[in-house]
Amino acid sequence: MANVFKKAANYLGLAEDDEEFTAIPAVPETRRSVRAVAQAVTSRPTFTQVSQPAQQDALPIMDQIFTIHPRFYNEARVVGERYREGQPVLMNLTDMDESERKRLVDFASGLVFGHHGSIERVTSKVFLLTPPNVRVSSENKTAAAEASFFNQS
Repeated sequence: MANVFKKAANYLGLAEDDEEFTAIPAVPETRRSVRAVAQAVTSRPTFTQVSQPAQQDALPIMDQIFTIHPRFYNEARVVGERYREGQPVLMNLTDMDESERKRLVDFASGLVFGHHGSIERVTSKVFLLTPPNVRVSSENKTAAAEASFFNQS
């Protein structure tokens, strides 16, 4: 029986053959084992679908956006806690120093990436963090920009 596996390994190139290839005797058990090895090698691989990271089964109803006007980087914790709860967060960073503003935007970007959400710049210092179950439509933004109040033509 060991000879059969050695011959199969030689045939598949998994081992070096020390002797010339000789025919395998026609024993039914040997044929089945060689066929099984050959079939296992030539069969197509099976792929299993990997599920996405576990999401909350009951997603909260979005009826408000949490707005924060941080002055210091220490308030990043509040942003993270609200976002992890599944609530959209609007960060107005106009009252922050430039260096702390960059740190908070980097933190928010990592937070959003880790939870499969999105971050969008509303103005140069205002950012909207949305969880994966919330979509922001760009069509409404362009329509609102075109239909300006001062457009009297």
